[in-house]
Amino acid sequence: MEPRSEKQKMLAGEPYLASCPEIVADQRAAAEWMARYNRTLDPAERTPLLHERLAAVGEGATIRPPFHCDYGFNISLGSGVFLNFNCVVLDVVEVSIGNGTQIGPGVQILPADHPRDPVERASGREWGRPVRIGRNVWIGAGALVLPGVTIGDDAIVGAGSVVTRDVPAGATVAGNPARVR
Repeated sequence: MEPRSEKQKMLAGEPYLASCPEIVADQRAAAEWMARYNRTLDPAERTPLLHERLAAVGEGATIRPPFHCDYGFNISLGSGVFLNFNCVVLDVVEVSIGNGTQIGPGVQILPADHPRDPVERASGREWGRPVRIGRNVWIGAGALVLPGVTIGDDAIVGAGSVVTRDVPAGATVAGNPARVR
């Protein structure tokens, strides 16, 4: 059995080195795609660009530029999903966003993670933990969604919240760290 590539490790959520040539090439391709996407003024012209880069794009899904991601190919958007201006998705692993979910400006979805130990961190290894956002969720402006979080259907995340734990379906959370209200 051949050893797994750094990209295969990344996609599996295992520790990997982002400095490997294959991953650097994917980052460069994503940067070139973002430059095209973010300068495209006509919303109708942006839709084909989303299909070009993202894993899945449901009917009527919209991302308002500027938009920033690591790769794009790990992001799945359901039908009617809306991401407002200046969202960031560090999609080193799967990020799925369910139908009808609305995400406010400046929201950051952050599956990427790093060692807590400074010696391990200096090795350059990192990993990701998938983020899953259900259907009909509202995430307010400036919220941060941290690695491994699942947000249930119909939940609300208050503006500026830091979501460190799973959010139950139908719950409203707010604060730092976000707590059920």
